[in-house]
Amino acid sequence: MSDFRQKALDYHAKPRPGKISVELTKPAESVTDLALAYSPGVAEPVREIAADPDAAYKYTAKGNMVAVISNGTAILGLGNLGPLASKPVMEGKALLFKRFAGLDSIDIEVKHRTTEEFITTVANIADTFGGINLEDIKAPECFEIEQELIKRCKVPVFHDDQHGTAIVTAAGMLNALEIQGKAIHDVTIVCMGAGAAAVACMELLIKCGAQRERIYMLDRKGVIHTRRDDLTPHKMLFANNTDKRTLEDVMEGADVFVGVSGPDVLPPAALSLMAENPIVFACSNPDPEIKPELAHAARKDLIMATGRSDYPNQVNNVLCFPFIFRGALDVRASAINDEMKVAAVEAIRSIAKEPVPAEVLAASQSDSLEFGRQYIIPKPMDPRLCQRVATAVAQAAIDSGVAGIESLPADYMQN
Repeated sequence: MSDFRQKALDYHAKPRPGKISVELTKPAESVTDLALAYSPGVAEPVREIAADPDAAYKYTAKGNMVAVISNGTAILGLGNLGPLASKPVMEGKALLFKRFAGLDSIDIEVKHRTTEEFITTVANIADTFGGINLEDIKAPECFEIEQELIKRCKVPVFHDDQHGTAIVTAAGMLNALEIQGKAIHDVTIVCMGAGAAAVACMELLIKCGAQRERIYMLDRKGVIHTRRDDLTPHKMLFANNTDKRTLEDVMEGADVFVGVSGPDVLPPAALSLMAENPIVFACSNPDPEIKPELAHAARKDLIMATGRSDYPNQVNNVLCFPFIFRGALDVRASAINDEMKVAAVEAIRSIAKEPVPAEVLAASQSDSLEFGRQYIIPKPMDPRLCQRVATAVAQAAIDSGVAGIESLPADYMQN
């Protein structure tokens, strides 16, 4: 057994199993405390909530609680290992919510026979929480599940594997394009992968200005084009009217490569086909579509990003999802819409252009970080993320009409 594997197992098992627990927020030491906490005192907030459901935000933990829900059909890069096997990942997500945004979170793993059963289960328990984070659900079912739950639930529903990845990718991409002297509406993009993350990344880049007809998406059978008869509805959105069929065909003159597929699928020779000052986001984890060392050896004018923390420019969902939920829950949002996602993109990318605090340099073990090819996106431990992203998302929710309050407090996120 490798040393790291044993450390990982020990971390999860000792000194007590798991990564999360429940803490009390009110005193429970005396008879009076218990009378207030339970019977008969608990009857008073029950009556208030029965009369006005919004009172649940005042008298319960609903407004600071996120459910992390999975069926275990697409666990990390491990595949369909079932709901119970996904529990360590979902507990980990709950840990990140608490660590980075102060949100309480509980993991829920659902067994089901049909997609409709999963949807019904989640919809039936949604009002318990301030928001629902869907996780590790395979495509194409994840599209239907999220869309149907958004319709049925009164709280925001967010599939992080889709939209978290897309938001961080868009933030880094816009900065990379700025550094490389390119405009998003002019570039040609190659997307290797056609699953949930790929579709969400491309759709958000389009909302940020990319042209759909200049995006070439590939799946295991090659380029997705209009003459194929085996495409799902979501792949059809990216069916290009082209005679190009191979990776090499579409890489000729391309400005951007986005990989959300698998390891080592981008040969170095393909990089030589790209336009000047190319951008490569190789986000397959733990092994990227091309190793950064090989990419930089092939192209000296490259900006390179991966999903790994041991290379510059890490595309990491933790840069956004805790803070998107923080902002959404703080204004009692009923949904996380496109306006909120774009607001998060702009808030994240703006931080990378500012001087980096000493505490971030120390935590990232860096002597210096300055906006440029080796630093296009903030580090996950940057404390500015919570305040800036949550505020931007909360204000966008208010401005777009999905918030349950009319304005942010003057001192919002100041403490």
